[in-house]
Amino acid sequence: MSIAPDNKSGGDDILDNTLRPNKWDEYIGQDSIKQNIKIIIQAAQKRAQPPDHLLFYGNSGLGKTTLAYLIAKEMNRPIRLASGPALERAGDLVAILTNLSDGEILFMDECHRLNKTIEEYLYPAMEEYKLNLILGRGPMARTMELKLPKFTLIGATTRPAMLSSPLRNRFGAVFQLNFYTQGDIEKIIERSSRLLNIRTEKQACQIIAQRSRFTPRVANRLLKRVRDFAEVEGDGLITSEIAERALGALEVDEMGLDPSDRRIVETIIDKFSGGPVGLQALAAATQEEEESILDINEPYLMQVGFIERTPKGRLATKLAYEHFGIKYPHLI
Repeated sequence: MSIAPDNKSGGDDILDNTLRPNKWDEYIGQDSIKQNIKIIIQAAQKRAQPPDHLLFYGNSGLGKTTLAYLIAKEMNRPIRLASGPALERAGDLVAILTNLSDGEILFMDECHRLNKTIEEYLYPAMEEYKLNLILGRGPMARTMELKLPKFTLIGATTRPAMLSSPLRNRFGAVFQLNFYTQGDIEKIIERSSRLLNIRTEKQACQIIAQRSRFTPRVANRLLKRVRDFAEVEGDGLITSEIAERALGALEVDEMGLDPSDRRIVETIIDKFSGGPVGLQALAAATQEEEESILDINEPYLMQVGFIERTPKGRLATKLAYEHFGIKYPHLI
């Protein structure tokens, strides 16, 4: 099977291809989603049809692109990569769709950032495998219908609420990827260590997994940085001592918080008396981008129970005060 990427996705291309699972049994975690996708693929193969269009949503780094690659391999079909913000004109989308082959997989990363005009062209393409093109302008304008090969669109987004209803409703199945368990992350680190020929002690794997934000991409990134320390300051073996020292130098604490996470929580506690505080005010006070807070920091901080999002704004929780060694001022 040939893999023919078109536009580079802005998401999972950070993850080394050497670490990307090539078979279902290599993809650790998300068991319910895997089982459902297998059934969809098998049913489509029995009908000799492409699978329904699929939508994956969840935090960055949880494996949305990897699932798209696995589906393409399972179907023995090529996959083409595109990104919502990279499609600036309708002609960009038309060029991609008209060059698809029958049964090909089109992976659209950050599909919530598609231009609304471009979306209008996508609706008939998804439903009826055709394009309605407008040629000319004004009174001389005319419509031309262009047939497309049958393809499967796999959309990925970190912000499902920003998807328009017409687009969301055209996906045959929608799956949410959740944060991984500690045990699954440890298995991922052990697998990555084997693939990268890294010698790692069991306890060191546990330490890295604990600080990986329950996210495979973060786990792999931390593993590589700890490997650098092991090669420079040791004999290449990642021990628990090396892991602790490396992660300390990277300013990743025992809960996986990095400096920007800590700055956000401490700002809510110190400058806003624990909250509530609105997103704009928090972004201005921390000098962080609003989108970064929403997409990167906030999902994990909520997952570990350090902040709570209310209609009035963000609140720091009792757990956050305890983590930073600050007396909790509110009555329980």
